[in-house]
Amino acid sequence: MCRPQLVASSSASRWSWQRLRVDVSIPRRLSADTGAKAAPRAMSHQTGIPATRELKDFFAKARGGSIRIIKVIIKDEQLVLGACSAPLKSWDVDYDHFILPLLEDMQPCYILYRLDTMNAQGYEWLYISWSPDHSPVRQKMLYAATRATVKKEFGGGHIKDELFGTIEEDICFSGYQKYVTSCSGPAPLTSAEEELKQIKINEDKVIQVKTEISVESKHQTMQGIAFPIQESAIKALLLLKDRKINYIQLKLDIQKETINLVHTDPTEVSDLSRRIPNNAPRYHFFLYKHSHEGDYLESIVFIYSMPGYKCSIKDRMLYSSCKGPLLEVVEQQLKLQVIKKLEIDDGGELTANFLYEEVHPKQHAFKQAFAKPKGPAGKRGMKRIIRGPGNTENGEDF
Repeated sequence: MCRPQLVASSSASRWSWQRLRVDVSIPRRLSADTGAKAAPRAMSHQTGIPATRELKDFFAKARGGSIRIIKVIIKDEQLVLGACSAPLKSWDVDYDHFILPLLEDMQPCYILYRLDTMNAQGYEWLYISWSPDHSPVRQKMLYAATRATVKKEFGGGHIKDELFGTIEEDICFSGYQKYVTSCSGPAPLTSAEEELKQIKINEDKVIQVKTEISVESKHQTMQGIAFPIQESAIKALLLLKDRKINYIQLKLDIQKETINLVHTDPTEVSDLSRRIPNNAPRYHFFLYKHSHEGDYLESIVFIYSMPGYKCSIKDRMLYSSCKGPLLEVVEQQLKLQVIKKLEIDDGGELTANFLYEEVHPKQHAFKQAFAKPKGPAGKRGMKRIIRGPGNTENGEDF
């Protein structure tokens, strides 16, 4: 036993000396503040308290589903059955009716409560550790150190949730619901992680940059503005999906902030260029009927026409920003498959050859390898004669 070298006469020093003896000594001693027995060091590990044979047999019976609730207590340094009940109604209705009467103000205990759900092992159970605030410290430590033993004896595969409480509000049905909600929620973040999360959200809202740049790449500087689509326009898109019409023209109503239908006049490829206004932007959906490699195809082509600088800056920005959300609604919600998306500034570009080459671009499958140039024609002359190192001194040549 470790003893101090000096003992002061003040009350504060005597208190420190007594605390030192309690913390360092191994056997049980009376605590200076409560008078209760302080727990030995072994209480931080398993106590070794076993379950009785009767309790083990009852656990095996209860796992079959005939028991709703089991109360386990420690008596004579053994785990014994304290109480049990069979189910009456559903688990949520029986919860407070069975559990709350078993909670004592001064006595810890373990409660196993059967739920109505099942897993591969059988019925799922809720494991509750009850340790009231006013119970003796030794009892709290004894039950805390034996908690894992009860779980092992019953079978950890049957335990769905573990609940610990010191007051009834922690154990009651509403307390269990709060526990389940907290477990299903996101993990708590530190202040630094919260800042990084907010920065990531802000970055996603501002600008989307494409890293791959090519002739076909088109850059968006805004995430998009989703104007609502007029009901008549949605009906026309559904008719186009069913191949009942072959052309749709849409425009933006900037005052009402909606996407409206202009017309659905029947249109052939030769008429398509005349459908493009030369003084206003428009959205067009065209059912392109053609043949490719001997097969008859009907492909839906989206055309975004913007007649250059004849339109105001506001029109150019709004039409460009509404294009992406419009196509997202058409393709994902209306399930209309758009084969090709085009952007033009003059209707004269829309010819039969232009559409065919855009829908079926030429594939350059064969790429000629680099041809190594041939060497000079004729002989390069006689090979050089190299003297051997052993014949140099003798003056002999080969």
